[in-house]
Amino acid sequence: MSDEHFQGKYEVELKYRLESKTSFMNVLKNIPHEIMVEDNLESDCYFDTPDKSLYLQNKSVCIRTMKPSGIKLWIVKGPEADRCQATNITDAENAKSMLETMGYEITLQATKTRSIYFVGKFHITVDSLDGIGDFAEFAIMTDDESMLIAYRSELEALASKFGLTGSALQNKSYKQMFEEKYA
Repeated sequence: MSDEHFQGKYEVELKYRLESKTSFMNVLKNIPHEIMVEDNLESDCYFDTPDKSLYLQNKSVCIRTMKPSGIKLWIVKGPEADRCQATNITDAENAKSMLETMGYEITLQATKTRSIYFVGKFHITVDSLDGIGDFAEFAIMTDDESMLIAYRSELEALASKFGLTGSALQNKSYKQMFEEKYA
């Protein structure tokens, strides 16, 4: 795994709904890229307190497991829209148990099929969510808050190479989409 792509406390991410995953992948084939993982099954367990204090603060805590890659992550997002930190863990079940011991409870369990590609300094994630659709996320992580606006512009330019425009841009998180679908 190319760890430098996932270092930083800020994540600039643009998420687009794909009309045709096949067309998107055909464009990607013609752009120089590296493959990190393809068709990984990701299982996310989101946690919050019984009084939803994380939700009220625009924060989320998630334990993610990925197969067949075997990657396990502890992910914290918020409160700012671009704030995201993740760390590798070795024992996802123990991490979940620790959160429950501290009073957190599982509020959502969601799965998706994910492929991750590197295009220069950026990563492109192609996701399929059952019953919700196909998406492409164009992203970069950084510790340099002053670069957030510039990176957003560069990501928009990269997305335009795939024919993606603002009309396909999605502002809801996958967590929100799953909650709306299965609430």
